[in-house]
Amino acid sequence: MKRTSRIASSARRTRPRGGSRPFALFGAMVLLAVTSSSVAAASDGPGPLGVTVVASATRQSARVGALFGADRASTLSGGHFCTASVVHSEGHDLIVTAAHCLGGSGALVFVPGYRNGKAPYGVWKVGRRFQPDGWSSGQREDSDIAFATVTAMGGAGGAGSRGSARSVEDVVGANRFAAGMATGATAVTVTGYPSATDEPITCTNRPTAQSATQQRIACPSFTGGTSGSPWVNGDSEVVGVLGGHEQGGTTADISYSVVLRREAAELYRDAAGDS
Repeated sequence: MKRTSRIASSARRTRPRGGSRPFALFGAMVLLAVTSSSVAAASDGPGPLGVTVVASATRQSARVGALFGADRASTLSGGHFCTASVVHSEGHDLIVTAAHCLGGSGALVFVPGYRNGKAPYGVWKVGRRFQPDGWSSGQREDSDIAFATVTAMGGAGGAGSRGSARSVEDVVGANRFAAGMATGATAVTVTGYPSATDEPITCTNRPTAQSATQQRIACPSFTGGTSGSPWVNGDSEVVGVLGGHEQGGTTADISYSVVLRREAAELYRDAAGDS
């Protein structure tokens, strides 16, 4: 369960496969991925397929952020345990992640565009959480998806400087949530935060079917902390969320997502219209 979070006091922690990895080793892994992975050109996605690199700071990557225990809100560096991203909602205040990232009762914060200990778009308090019945009642891997509302808070990164009356979607924009898309219909870009580094990584590839209810993608170096990473197609639609089978995967090179169907669509409607 490489991407499973564990709770230590009020904060949540991730234990990557084989324990914590030094940043230098992670950098070497990314370099190896860039030089040795397939570089076949993507006909329907940006860049080469199956290559993982550090994500550039762009409008699109700003919608993806790291999740922290609330006790790390003023000292962010190195404290993130999962990934989440902003999706469109009526209240402009919704994020999507894996259900196993929102377990427990500890207070959490979301930091969009997080990079190197900084919160360029502020620190946002995680409020109401929405999880499918299949996860709440039995932690079914086919229900490993969740939503949560967020509100701005002062503190690390100067959230107050952005104006607490503004919503997260107003600040960084949002992707659309799209259930019912066929697995592998297009290439998708996966962006997430390994717990071993304070920068997001990104990779584009075409998902394939793992089963009727799970999909998989081959992207190197997606280690602990990347649970909840959005799978975004060329139309800025979230068509997968890293999690599901083996809570996202037990190796760094293959990741999974629930196939987003009726349960995910109904959960999104509840969460998006709640505000």
